[in-house]
Amino acid sequence: MRLALFVPAPFATISGGYRYDQQIVAGLRALGHDVDVNELDGDDARAAAAAWSALDASVLPVIDGLALPAFAALGEALAGRAIGLIHHPLSREDGLAAEDHARLRAIEAALLPRLARVITTSATTAEQLAADFAVPAAALRVVRPGTAPAPRSRGSAGPGCAVLSVGALVPRKGHDVLLHALARLNDLDWTLTIVGSADRDRAHAAMLAALIAELGLASQVRLAGEIGADALETLWQGADLFALATRWEGYGMAIAEALKRGLPVAITAGGAAGADLPAEAASICLPGDHVGLSKALRRMIFDLPLRRMMADAAWHAGAALPDWPEQVRAFAAALA
Repeated sequence: MRLALFVPAPFATISGGYRYDQQIVAGLRALGHDVDVNELDGDDARAAAAAWSALDASVLPVIDGLALPAFAALGEALAGRAIGLIHHPLSREDGLAAEDHARLRAIEAALLPRLARVITTSATTAEQLAADFAVPAAALRVVRPGTAPAPRSRGSAGPGCAVLSVGALVPRKGHDVLLHALARLNDLDWTLTIVGSADRDRAHAAMLAALIAELGLASQVRLAGEIGADALETLWQGADLFALATRWEGYGMAIAEALKRGLPVAITAGGAAGADLPAEAASICLPGDHVGLSKALRRMIFDLPLRRMMADAAWHAGAALPDWPEQVRAFAAALA
């Protein structure tokens, strides 16, 4: 099978959606498939048109949803041939200006129903695409992310609780909600490290930095930025619990990574974030509810025996998650 994957540059980033794409590309190549990665400069329609016109008829085009706006003018060409890989609708991002939301929704509504097939990373996203964008059920396939083998997190060894959050500094990830939740716990000993790129929304990233100062959390909260895999694994190993106050997730790869390492999880159930999470391993609150999240975090930080029981449950849940080779095979089957 010959494939061409279209994604916005740079493909080497470690964000959740790109890690999915990277694992799928590597896995398909290992299976003997010919996969070309075409990196586009944002929503550059001219680059998308040139790359599309250069495609051989024998190549199967797969368009990551982040690159879909670049193909807005190519609806007729895409119809019945291109495959979409949708982690979540772009128009579902929080913090968009009204005109940007309307533009992205119009593009997705025009293109998604015309694609030959649409692969999503969760049943939640598939249901939304069918309900809100009229994607035919027969065209939808769900291929969840896999997880790589990982050692169980050792934890910080105290005396405080090391909280880790992973997600780009964008409104949808709800880092502001998490900060407000933790700010209520000034009688407890905790630290928070947030790993995620500030480049996608520099204004929001600056707001988060200002909020940390405003809440008096500068000595307890670190914005680590986008870091390499080894540095991230060091943080996983030194964490005592994982927290993410997300407003929407197409799947929640960082949550799965936390379970894989046996970390108890405190989240808000935006989109598919809370799907398949065992109650014994997680505290799940409503999106935006910083008071509820604060109460959940208080229990988890203060009650060490509870946290250890939740960690055991997370470790067992993580062991049951599908691996990448399994999901690569599922992806290949979804293309057929």
